[in-house]
Amino acid sequence: MAVHGGRRPRRRRAAFGWTLALVLVAAGIGGLVGGYVERAGIGGEVTLPQAKGVPAGRAPDSVAGIAARALPSVVTLHVAGSDEEGTGTGFVLDDRGHILTNNHVVAPAASGGKISATFSDGTSVKATVVGRDSGYDLAVVQVSGVHGLTPLTLGDSDAVRVGDPVVAIGAPFDLANTVTAGIISAKERPITAGGEKSDGSDVSYVDALQTDAPINPGNSGGPLLDSRAHVIGINSAIRSADSGSETESGQAGSIGLGFAIPVNQAKRVAEELIDDGRATHPVIGVDLDMGYSGDGARVDSRAPDGGPAVLKDGPAERAGLKAGDLITEVDGEPVHTGAELIIRIRAHQPGDRLRLTVERGGTEREVSVVLGTADQN
Repeated sequence: MAVHGGRRPRRRRAAFGWTLALVLVAAGIGGLVGGYVERAGIGGEVTLPQAKGVPAGRAPDSVAGIAARALPSVVTLHVAGSDEEGTGTGFVLDDRGHILTNNHVVAPAASGGKISATFSDGTSVKATVVGRDSGYDLAVVQVSGVHGLTPLTLGDSDAVRVGDPVVAIGAPFDLANTVTAGIISAKERPITAGGEKSDGSDVSYVDALQTDAPINPGNSGGPLLDSRAHVIGINSAIRSADSGSETESGQAGSIGLGFAIPVNQAKRVAEELIDDGRATHPVIGVDLDMGYSGDGARVDSRAPDGGPAVLKDGPAERAGLKAGDLITEVDGEPVHTGAELIIRIRAHQPGDRLRLTVERGGTEREVSVVLGTADQN
């Protein structure tokens, strides 16, 4: 009996040991499986944290606030001509349907082509050219059948300062209603663009605002806005990494060097295009030697037609300028080329008085010139 009675406890201990081992193994497996399930996201719903209470509105001077006010007045222009088509941008000038854009945007449709204007709400209507000017690279088109147009407010480009924040709106690569932001990088940048025609009649001369707000092909003609959503410039040209300043008809992309026509200049031109179909250009009445490689702008010896380089009884002749004179400054600011002189002159209006520094035979003197007027279609 003693022997028989002594074995049962050992069996019970052995059974208990197996039970304990099974519990420990099951617990280990359960922990591993549970960890895997948790890591794999199996079983149960996962709720991720998200911010609450984000305000619906934006400050009026924020990029979002400026865009919200301006976008309904910006249009995407699709232009098609006999052998060319493209996309550009424009913005509403008044409640009569006048829209300002670049000349190089609408030029393909100047002779029997088609222009459509698409608003930010998707409304699309036909547009017709009212007037255009290649020298300023500006054009006005008009739409009809659209009600409730809200013109963008024109600002004062003379009051702009380097470092001011700006917003550009356009349709880069046909991506309508694209908004970008940056600052004014520089003022009074003398740039020329165009020049594809052999006679140079399509060259535009601009005393431009420079911005680092990204501008790409399709932004042409769109507004450059200040912090109050006022138009201070018309986006017109970019400098790409492998070329000089150019209008946006090519496919070069932004490298942060964009140029806009100052709105104070554009306002006068737009008004003349609406009223008369053409704009006036301020002139001093001389032909310049555009091949001169020295510093300054030299009056040519003869006009291209063989006539005198200084217009008879013109502003320059009345001021005493002669063929061969070298113009080195305008109102105390140096000019380095003939193109730069044209740009400085066109930044003014007919009737304005300029002070020119002129060098002749090694002698320098100042003359006062009242700008005359020339028409250009």
